[in-house]
Amino acid sequence: MKLYSYWRSTSSWRVRLGLSLKGVAYSYEPIHLLKDGGQQNSEAYRAINPMRTVPTLEFEEGGVLVRLSQSVAILEYLEERYRTPALLPAEPLPRARVRMLVEMVNSGIQPLQNTSVAQYVKNELKADEKAFAAHWNVRGLTALEAAVKETAGTYCLGETVSLADIYLVPQLYGARRYGVDLTPYPTLLRIEAACEKLPAFQAAHPDRQPDAVPA
Repeated sequence: MKLYSYWRSTSSWRVRLGLSLKGVAYSYEPIHLLKDGGQQNSEAYRAINPMRTVPTLEFEEGGVLVRLSQSVAILEYLEERYRTPALLPAEPLPRARVRMLVEMVNSGIQPLQNTSVAQYVKNELKADEKAFAAHWNVRGLTALEAAVKETAGTYCLGETVSLADIYLVPQLYGARRYGVDLTPYPTLLRIEAACEKLPAFQAAHPDRQPDAVPA
């Protein structure tokens, strides 16, 4: 498997976490979202992913080259292809709750802070892209804190790591980049601290990626 990724992309980070937790080996192909006008905009990468986003997971199945984009689709494929450890609960209601928490981040926060949106807000709307991103982080994380309180144990859903944790940890990192005060979210911070103790979360961290830029 080959993962087209950018070290600081929260969506790419989610997939790295899924691959690491399931013990799936992969090669890493960096796509710099800022260099050269954004390498995702090159003709070569457009042929791989017409949406010009990361991540893209490339692999062969049945002798056919397959490329999957969008973190939810990739992670659900991995969940069905590699059954253990399970990242979605078996029962319908807990399974739906995890998917709800995932979408609160995936649909409600992250798209409003990603690189292409930030560049549009800054360059075309002539507005403060960091304030824009911070606003949507606060709105989303406030809702997420309330929702997670109903289900949390050590992790977002009890005592087992799930897709909800995979979406939470990168989002908190993103919120910090935009100067968001995270003290109103003690449950989320406690879960993040528990996740950070796990080797898979440590291995997937942006600072440990081959294209990471030193602080």
